[in-house]
Amino acid sequence: MLTLHPYLGFGGQAREALEFYRSCLGGTLDLMTVADSPVAAQIPAHMQAFILHGSLTSGPLILNASDMTEDVGRTHSVTLALQSDDLEHARQVFDALAQGGTVTHPLSPSFWEGMFGQLTDRYGHHWMMNVIPQPQTNGQD
Repeated sequence: MLTLHPYLGFGGQAREALEFYRSCLGGTLDLMTVADSPVAAQIPAHMQAFILHGSLTSGPLILNASDMTEDVGRTHSVTLALQSDDLEHARQVFDALAQGGTVTHPLSPSFWEGMFGQLTDRYGHHWMMNVIPQPQTNGQD
């Protein structure tokens, strides 16, 4: 099975960002600083507290991040798309991610079914939320 795990770059804000995302999405964090890594001696002193590799795991969702990317500060053309069948939970996550960011499309009914919203978070990363309700069953197969 092939899976895709987004890897976000930050310029010294990876810890803060991953803690923020954990407050929005739940889950557990695993963080390795430069100072705690085998490459610490090769990295300048001012970068020792940077996150070399971090991951947030929440159920099947895995979001990776680092302060060590070369493209920090560049415009990113990636959007992180979340999908849920639970409107209440989706709204909580959407509103939490929007704190300090910009909602570019409010979470609202979509023409394709369910709800859709889009935002840019406080770190400049783009998110989409699709809420597709599960079909109602009447107990018969």
